[in-house]
Amino acid sequence: MKILFATGGTAGHINPALAVASYIRETVKDVQILFIGTADHMESRLVPDAGFDFKTIDISGFKRSLSPKSIVHNVKTVFRIMKSSGESKKIISEFNPDVVVGFGGYVSGPVLQTAVKMGIPTCIHEQNAFPGITNKTLAKEVDRVMLTVEDAKKHLEPKNDVTVTGLPVRGALLKADRDMARAELGIPDDKYLVLSFGGSLGAKPLNDAMFDILLSSADSGKYCHIHSVGTNGSEFLTKFEEKGFVNGKKGTVEVRQYIDNMDVCMAAADLVIGRAGASSLSEIEAMGKASILIPSPYVAENHQFHNAMALVNRNAGFVIEEKDLTSEVLSNKIDELLSDNEKLKAVEKNAKAMAITDSRERIASIILELAK
Repeated sequence: MKILFATGGTAGHINPALAVASYIRETVKDVQILFIGTADHMESRLVPDAGFDFKTIDISGFKRSLSPKSIVHNVKTVFRIMKSSGESKKIISEFNPDVVVGFGGYVSGPVLQTAVKMGIPTCIHEQNAFPGITNKTLAKEVDRVMLTVEDAKKHLEPKNDVTVTGLPVRGALLKADRDMARAELGIPDDKYLVLSFGGSLGAKPLNDAMFDILLSSADSGKYCHIHSVGTNGSEFLTKFEEKGFVNGKKGTVEVRQYIDNMDVCMAAADLVIGRAGASSLSEIEAMGKASILIPSPYVAENHQFHNAMALVNRNAGFVIEEKDLTSEVLSNKIDELLSDNEKLKAVEKNAKAMAITDSRERIASIILELAK
């Protein structure tokens, strides 16, 4: 059996594809898996590091700006799109897959469209509640469409019916134990733990809003708090040091550059604050955590806002848009939730009810069914 995956651009597209591909490799005998991506995005590193064969095509997306630089980029993109179909056909013909799977990103477009024209079974997975342009187009052509959340369906015109599969979550998170995690982190039984982060790179608006909150919490000790400033947030570590933090710690507050034990921190947390990427929300749901979500307004189609609203509409989370984000607004929301344990538990229960913890198996089942 031969399976071809097409994905790239961001970890939100790549990591779920790798999770499914790894599961298939572990459970299916005599399977050959090939990934197609681009040479200049993170898939060129992540896919080979995971032990999968990898080939590239030259493709890019359009920029919406009318600046001279963007116009030049868009002209190049038109030529890349024309060229990429031929590149895709060559790779597909040589590999001769039984099924072609798209996990999003610009690279999925030409690869899946070429596979459709060649009569090869195809399927796509959409991570967000508001699908991107590539998957909106492909949904009209491929054999199966898989969704992380039901909400995405209303934005699609699929050739066939869709299947809600959820999004793969790291196994370590599913196995994490709250009591053991809190003991490992040294969180007292009588203290709530707030966990906040803006992604691996960090988010300056969140760091700005958190600064006064963390200083106040460090002095009051009313709850424990772990915050990540991100790899682009070094200036904030210096600012905290100037305010008396030693090795990132003061009182019940710990500030880190990066959280490398997210499974432990998430398991121990009573409230999670962060962006609304699809992977983060799937983890929040899988672990049944209450959350305050601050969607990034800088992503395509404002999809993080739609992701967050999927929880909000089910009383499974709360949202503060970045345009409304201040230390006071965020602090008041934290205090409101931590002072109402009944509300906190209800939100946790609703978040947990949204979780699909066997998404790898569901996605793999559809892929293998098409391959046969």
